[in-house]
Amino acid sequence: MPLRSTRVLALAAALAVVLGTAGPARAAAPPANPYLAAGGAGAMHGDTASSDTTPRRGPGTGAVAVHRTPLRSACPTVLAGRDGYPVAVCTGIFDRAPHVRLLDPATGAPLAELKLVKSGVLGGIYSYLDERDRLVVADGSGTLLRIAHVRTPGGGWELKTVERTPLTGAVPSGDGVVGLSPDWRGRVWFATAHGRVGTVDTTTGTVRTAALGEAVANSLSTAPEGAAVATDHALYLLRTGADGTPRVVWRRAYDRGPARKPGQLSHGTGATPTFFGPRTGSEYLAITDNAAPQEHLIVVATEDDRIVCRIPVLDPNGSGTENSPIGAGNSVYVASTYGYPYPAVPDGAGPAEPADAPFGGGLTRVDIAPDGSGCAIRWNAGIRSAAVPKLSVADGMLYTVERTGILDPARIGILDRYDFLAVDAGTGRVAGRRRLGTGFLFDTLQMAGNATAGGVWWQGTVTGVVRIAPR
Repeated sequence: MPLRSTRVLALAAALAVVLGTAGPARAAAPPANPYLAAGGAGAMHGDTASSDTTPRRGPGTGAVAVHRTPLRSACPTVLAGRDGYPVAVCTGIFDRAPHVRLLDPATGAPLAELKLVKSGVLGGIYSYLDERDRLVVADGSGTLLRIAHVRTPGGGWELKTVERTPLTGAVPSGDGVVGLSPDWRGRVWFATAHGRVGTVDTTTGTVRTAALGEAVANSLSTAPEGAAVATDHALYLLRTGADGTPRVVWRRAYDRGPARKPGQLSHGTGATPTFFGPRTGSEYLAITDNAAPQEHLIVVATEDDRIVCRIPVLDPNGSGTENSPIGAGNSVYVASTYGYPYPAVPDGAGPAEPADAPFGGGLTRVDIAPDGSGCAIRWNAGIRSAAVPKLSVADGMLYTVERTGILDPARIGILDRYDFLAVDAGTGRVAGRRRLGTGFLFDTLQMAGNATAGGVWWQGTVTGVVRIAPR
């Protein structure tokens, strides 16, 4: 970055502190997708922009009530719509198949369950709730499903498949859907592990696809500007032609590094692209690269793929992340997963280099210059985030779970402690800490949480779901 821009940013940051506005920038909300459930918890990353923000307040910094619901499943996706009923998409510990579960919003108790056809490691994780609170998910048979939760005649609940759209022929044998997101016309965008992107008009059953020729290990994001996909080589912005066929608007390559890093699930970026910005909420796109030994945050202008910012983040001696950046206003937050011990990686992920590493954690805030001329690091925090952090724009807190070794904080073990944190987004300081539990039952395995009404937080673990509510 030019020295002049660095000085301008430093002066602006100093003035912000003096004027008492050093907290998160007042952000334009992510564009409200009319085909996503209302309330800020309709997708894993909160919205179709994958901003990892929520318009709701979180549990805050005071006392909380913690209730764990054991489900014998790893539950990376806990969604909720207008009616407030959490819908969890989990992978069974024993059968390795996707299970959809409806939970009681007041207690977290399971109300209904539906087992889906088995798919890959990432199958079903990146699902979403539509505008009618129905789960949209692709199962292992290559079928796009809409699943509603409805009352039974006896007053109970049922999870019921109300729509099926075959993707036969659009998804080749041996491939599988990784991510889903609706666009502003109600079409469902999808991306597959082998780099095929497509759109589905579920009212007609029409499916249109295009091949990128590069692997995809994360979900895709949508905004009025189009759909963003990060492959293991590049970031893409796509739109559709008149018949719905995806076409590439621009492609921006990044440094994919020499190999997969420990604590990542693929050789390339670990990030789902994040739309964000201070004016429209989607004028920028952010991802992380896989440069060695230190990765970079990359911010690109959505309109013309201009590099707004490319800055080294996290530990210079070894950094990487499997998490999508948080984007709000002019600020981006990046959490390290370098060294996190995933129990399994997708087929074809390749060996990690090095094979393993200590999980040191780290959380960094980067601020973009008001005129889009560059960026600078606002703060670094030594937080060992074991979940995808999420920013509440209502209370200015970053919510996450910290994993700490019992005998040695720098070493990972099955008897580690897990604490729910509220981190001041303006300073990076931990403002609240509440113990969730000790041992692998509480491992949040870099999963994303979501907030519902009343400041209730829903966090998936390797064995179920934890409900965290202010007292």
